[in-house]
Amino acid sequence: MRFGINALAGLVQNELDLNPMSGDVFVFLGKRMNQIRLLHWDGDGFAMYIKKLEQGTFEWPQGRESLISSHDLMLVLQGVILKSVRLRKRWKPIKQA
Repeated sequence: MRFGINALAGLVQNELDLNPMSGDVFVFLGKRMNQIRLLHWDGDGFAMYIKKLEQGTFEWPQGRESLISSHDLMLVLQGVILKSVRLRKRWKPIKQA
């Protein structure tokens, strides 16, 4: 977890073959799962959020290696145990083909 903004943007572009300036938030977890970095292009520059836990680890959602919702990301950052979370039913618009 020694990479800075430019190195992480390079990883996104070269290893993931994605545009780091797309406006998406790219999440990087440390090997010990106790440090997380978020990289985001906000229109005129990169912003990076770093959080290192003094105790415990982050839990990444099972079966989702690439895409998670902003809601799930907030739960990860807050330390919620995702296996025990049960979300109540909500209305969603129908996707049109």
